[in-house]
Amino acid sequence: MPEPPKANLRLEIAHVLFVDILGYSSRPTDEQQGLVEQLNQVVRSSDEFSRAAAAGRLKKIPTGDGMALIFYNSPEQPVECAVEISRVLRHHPDLPVRMGVHSGPVSAVTDVNDRVNAAGVGINVAQRLMDCGDAGHILLSKRVAEDLQHNGRWRPHLHDLGEVEVKHGDRVHVFNFYTGDAGNSDPPKKLIEAKPHHRPTAVPSPEKVAQGGRFSICVLPFANMSGDTEQEYFSDGISEDIITDLSKVSALHVVSRNTAFTFKGKPVDVRQVAGQLNVTHVLEGSVRKAARRVRITAQLIDAANDKHLWAERYDRDLNDIFALQDEISRAIVDALKVKLLPEEKKAIEKHGTDNVDAYNLYLMARQAYATGYEGDNRRNQVIVRLCRRATEIDPNYADAWALTALAEMLLGSTIAQDTEGGLSAAEHALSLNPDLAEAHAVKARILWGERREEAFREIDTALRLDPESHEVNKCAGVLRFRQGRLEEAIRYFEKALALEDMDFASAGLLITCYTALGQKEATKRAAEVALVRVEKVLAQDPNNGSAMGHGSDALAVLGQGERAKEWMGRALLIDPENMSMRYNFACALATHLKDNEAALEMLGPAFERMNAELVHHAKVDPDLSPLWDDPRFQAMLAAAERRLGTQTNRE
Repeated sequence: MPEPPKANLRLEIAHVLFVDILGYSSRPTDEQQGLVEQLNQVVRSSDEFSRAAAAGRLKKIPTGDGMALIFYNSPEQPVECAVEISRVLRHHPDLPVRMGVHSGPVSAVTDVNDRVNAAGVGINVAQRLMDCGDAGHILLSKRVAEDLQHNGRWRPHLHDLGEVEVKHGDRVHVFNFYTGDAGNSDPPKKLIEAKPHHRPTAVPSPEKVAQGGRFSICVLPFANMSGDTEQEYFSDGISEDIITDLSKVSALHVVSRNTAFTFKGKPVDVRQVAGQLNVTHVLEGSVRKAARRVRITAQLIDAANDKHLWAERYDRDLNDIFALQDEISRAIVDALKVKLLPEEKKAIEKHGTDNVDAYNLYLMARQAYATGYEGDNRRNQVIVRLCRRATEIDPNYADAWALTALAEMLLGSTIAQDTEGGLSAAEHALSLNPDLAEAHAVKARILWGERREEAFREIDTALRLDPESHEVNKCAGVLRFRQGRLEEAIRYFEKALALEDMDFASAGLLITCYTALGQKEATKRAAEVALVRVEKVLAQDPNNGSAMGHGSDALAVLGQGERAKEWMGRALLIDPENMSMRYNFACALATHLKDNEAALEMLGPAFERMNAELVHHAKVDPDLSPLWDDPRFQAMLAAAERRLGTQTNRE
């Protein structure tokens, strides 16, 4: 009897993570079984694995010495899962695992046990990629890397290794994915051995890009050649302003300031930068400032051939700095033969101020903010003084008014003060420039502190104006957190974390969100990130109480309770007036160290000085939920609300 005709295969695009154990076949049989069981436990501990499985959007295919995990929603899923697995494997050096990720077609097949399984090119390529790696590697296909590179969270961790020949003479284009605590940064041995066949990625030619519509450019931080590290603020400010100006040109895609500044102070290979960021051109330069003179050198490099497309040196009086910035921006546009629209020309020529002295003060304040920490009131006071002086010189300097509002808001965000917390400064900034995203974000946070519904309109406006702003995303995360919308808060805090590599506070708030949602591995990951960042801060400023506040919470999550308590004792001696630090210590004690008595004792002095915003935060913060029903907590809360003249019932 003839076989019935086979149905047409239905192909789906899936996102595949292929995992295996190196050296598996050489191990004794009983040891092999133990390794597979250990790997299965590690994989099952991944939050991404659990979410996809619970939603019925994950197919699991065992392969003897590993597995293929097939996700169906997003290429971020297998990478997120791989990162979570990699972080856990750091604690299992006896389990050498490598991973490969590819997005491609898969189809359902019926295996010998009459179970529905999957096969296809998507799985095969993921396996080929994985086969190129050594222990710890997370290798991605070019297709996955191109999907991820549009997201600032992933882009800095994509490292182009070029093409390599694999099984059956096929070629795959490989990207190595690694972070400070996941993946393997070493080049895979197979790619080194296959060097004659290895072809680095080709940066698109100008002609090809012109057909596609836009060039792309990374403005590297200009080097400070002044011989004075205190002048760093000025060279950084010039770099940031050129990035801002070029971002106004619709025919250009400009890498964000935060991504570009990850290369600050590092030796740079232009082709590597271009390949990693997928840009066609790189601008680099230097600044020398002395008294009232400034020298700027700049060169625009075509990443396709490493040639200088344009280079110039300028020696000017400091009063010419604004015209000089305009010249550089126009020279880049001219060199790329890009059409500049009339409104774009006007936008580039428009400056926040025409006064060099006000601009210089603002750059100092901006540098203090960019390199400081939110809970550092000494820093916030410096910013307010610098910006107030800048606005005395030029009362119409909207950017300086906005930064004043931000610092005043931060000064009043923990300790009650006889001020309006920056609201008038924010509103004045917006009266001068309604399109300042950071001013809208600060105003939103201030308004929410007063329980005013306009806060949500303001934060939505800020996100529309500048969705890539670190401060806007952080403010959005805080507002969603205080509404109890933790999943949304996580999205904004994760983005803020990706946009600013010194932001440990967002990592601390992620610990709280993930803990409340019961996502243990994600909580641990956030704690690891927070601790790494805090330790970097403390290496430069050992007396930073705000850093120790978040760091102690991270230590408690990571099972280092005694060390967390040591940090608390030391910090209270060094910075006893830091109420946000004391508050964070109480959170660690209540939620992670299970010591309600110590948490209440820690909170007592804080409640006596907290402002209304932090009092409300304490009522909705899941970290303090173990204390909410304690009569002593309720009495402290009621006393604080009487002092502040607020309502006594919990919202």
